[in-house]
Amino acid sequence: MKTYHIEIERLKAATQGNGLVEFAVDALVSPRQLSDDRPPATVLSFTEANARVLLALLKTQLGEFDKRKARSQR
Repeated sequence: MKTYHIEIERLKAATQGNGLVEFAVDALVSPRQLSDDRPPATVLSFTEANARVLLALLKTQLGEFDKRKARSQR
């Protein structure tokens, strides 16, 4: 398995369609060195400010999903 370190520098936009939420981001992607004390995984890191933007974008996109549901499914 290939693992990467992905550092989000800027969140640009979020869109949704066909059951997917997609984010446009500026990111630095580099291979991650495996160490013995951690299981292999890709790491996504971002600042607290970007985390707050991501949370706001997710809330907006999930709200759009809820608007399209029938009243009986809410």
